[in-house]
Amino acid sequence: MTTNRPASSPTPADQPAGGGAAFLLAQLGTHAAERFAQRIAAIDLTPPQAGLLRLLARTPGRSQRELADDLGMPPSRFVPFADKLEERGLIERRRNTEDRRLYALHLTDQGRALLADLRQVARTHEQELCAPLSPEEHQQLTAMLTRIAAHEGLTPGVHPGYRRVR
Repeated sequence: MTTNRPASSPTPADQPAGGGAAFLLAQLGTHAAERFAQRIAAIDLTPPQAGLLRLLARTPGRSQRELADDLGMPPSRFVPFADKLEERGLIERRRNTEDRRLYALHLTDQGRALLADLRQVARTHEQELCAPLSPEEHQQLTAMLTRIAAHEGLTPGVHPGYRRVR
C-alpha cells in the first residue's frame, strides 16, 4: 500500500521520540509563556497587560474598540481590563478628537517607565530561553517562526491567548 505523503513528511515511525516540530513548538510555547508570566509578575503585570502596554507604545491614541480587536478580546472584557491599568496610573483615556464618543488610550509616564522594565525582563527571558543557540541560529529560528506565524495569519506581537482574558 502506498501513501500520498510527501517524501519530506515524516511517518509516525519516523517521528523523533520527543515529538515533531508542532509538538515541540506547543511544548516550548507553553513553557516560555508560563515562564514569562512568572517573570513579569515580579513587576506586577500579567501577559495581557504587558501586551496592551506594548501595543499602546507602538500605536498610541487608538480606540478601545480597535485595541480590543487587535488583542482578539471582546469589547465587553476589554473595558474592565483597561480600567485596571488606568486605576494603576499606567494608561489614560482621552476623548478622541475626531469622534467625541470614543476614547483614545495612551501610556502615562508611569506606564512608559513600567514598559522599560518590561522590555528588560523580555530581553532577559529571550536570552535565557535561547541560550543554547548561537546568534546565527537564534536569528534563523526567529525568521522561521516569523514565517510560520505569518502563514497561520497570526497578528505580529499579539498573543492569541488574550482572547480568553477575563
